[in-house]
Amino acid sequence: MRYTWLHPFSLAFPPADRTDRYGVVALGGDLSPERILKAYALGIFPWFNSGDPIMWWCPDPRFVLYPDELKVAKSMRPYFNQRKYRVTYDTHFRDVMTACGQIERPGQRGGTWISEDMIEAYVQVHELGYAHSVEVWQDETLVGGLYGIALGKVFFGESMFMRAPNASKFGFITLVRRLRAQGYTLVDCQQPTRHLASLGARSISRADFLEHLRANEKEASVSGRWQAEADE
Repeated sequence: MRYTWLHPFSLAFPPADRTDRYGVVALGGDLSPERILKAYALGIFPWFNSGDPIMWWCPDPRFVLYPDELKVAKSMRPYFNQRKYRVTYDTHFRDVMTACGQIERPGQRGGTWISEDMIEAYVQVHELGYAHSVEVWQDETLVGGLYGIALGKVFFGESMFMRAPNASKFGFITLVRRLRAQGYTLVDCQQPTRHLASLGARSISRADFLEHLRANEKEASVSGRWQAEADE
């Protein structure tokens, strides 16, 4: 396949369903907040190794979670009943992203894909009020978390980490319950993992995913930092 190279002065992307067999849409461009937000709205996300060109992806199938299909295992119930962890939002975005970058990812060569350039780019999106972090605390220690981008009624999850048993699951479950209460219709998980499948995520076709995003264009995106709810 002959790849499309993005023009540095244009935010235009080729159609998200025009990819190679791995799901690569285009190469190049930059990590400006404007380009990142445009990409996510189209169902495209950046993922590349440090030192390589920026690669923009839209895989088929797409791994997603419908908030109403969230599964909470019996083993997780004591964590909530006993309030073993505390959850906050948007208080330590950079720390969460940095911690996610310290986890080894299968198939990644030459270190983490969450490079310093990637962190700086998403911090800018966070400062605009569209990228959000979920922090999980044990006493005053950050033991888990995740981050992603919220547009309309879709949350595009990026990565998570844990330093204590089930801390990332605790944060993810708390987040999805919040999103469901706020009328969110989809959580994009990008690629399949057993961890997310155990929580109810499943694969849908890229065509169905993109159709969902077209419907999501009618939903207003609310920017700003999130606050923890009292019942969380």
